[in-house]
Amino acid sequence: MSEASRGSALDELDRRNADWYIDRLVQVLVFVGGVSAIVFILGIFVFITKEGLGFIGGRFSITEFFGSIAWRPTSRNPTYGALALIVGTASVTGLAMVVAVPFSLGAAIYIAEFSSGRTREALKVLVELLAAIPSVVWGFIGLSIMNPLIIRWFDTPVGLNVLNAGIILGLMAAPIMTTIAEDALKAVPDSYREAAEAMGATRWQVIRSVVIPAGKNGLVAAVLLGVGRGFGETMAVLMASGHSINLPTSPLDSVRALTATIAAELGETANGSEHYGALFTLGILLFVVTFAINLAADIMVRGGRRGRRATAEGGA
Repeated sequence: MSEASRGSALDELDRRNADWYIDRLVQVLVFVGGVSAIVFILGIFVFITKEGLGFIGGRFSITEFFGSIAWRPTSRNPTYGALALIVGTASVTGLAMVVAVPFSLGAAIYIAEFSSGRTREALKVLVELLAAIPSVVWGFIGLSIMNPLIIRWFDTPVGLNVLNAGIILGLMAAPIMTTIAEDALKAVPDSYREAAEAMGATRWQVIRSVVIPAGKNGLVAAVLLGVGRGFGETMAVLMASGHSINLPTSPLDSVRALTATIAAELGETANGSEHYGALFTLGILLFVVTFAINLAADIMVRGGRRGRRATAEGGA
């Protein structure tokens, strides 16, 4: 072997060694990133649980906490009834889903099944830009635009209520729901569409009878993640809901959400006090609810993938 050939072989070996080390480094970084996410989540849960244990082990009463609307942590005889806060959060989130689900699923169907080329890319960019708008900006929209409109249209003294917060929260949740729903629809194999069209089905019949049923798990997951977003949102709900403790009887009633209560009161609470522990107990409740919702969404997505894989293998 000549000197030039030997040198070229050594250079090739050095490049392969460098590529191997780079590949191993990337694998380690990805592994560390994945593990760190799990560690951070566990750390957050341990922290809020530790801070709330003092209240749970002492003053906490299940009957009062889940059955009373009297949230008076600073009165002479403090009470910690979270029922109104839970119902307020649920009512705002429920109305938000009424607003968001039709818009997000309709947009996802149009982007995935009807649009093409530059139109599809432009719409996807616009959806992502909507998702990037800060929650405080949405809160300002609810406070300065929706508030006077609701007062004028519904002849109510205050426009900061369930309706205002639900609309704002629905608009906030719609972009992420649209993105996930569009991915679920695009994951349906083209062979399903081609088979339905070969049998004479129209475009809408293919979507209604084939694509949506095949992607239903992903669509349900998108809705569940939107619900999780609604339960966890703070600033926009604080600014648009009226922040009033009561059980709503109509969309025009003001309410207070769990997240808004924590954000508004935690900064003025003495560290280690009953009130401090009660707020962290609300945090534990929120963590458990959002974790359960996200876990259910993940299970739905995985179930849909397994179903499509089994169908594809059966067809093969």
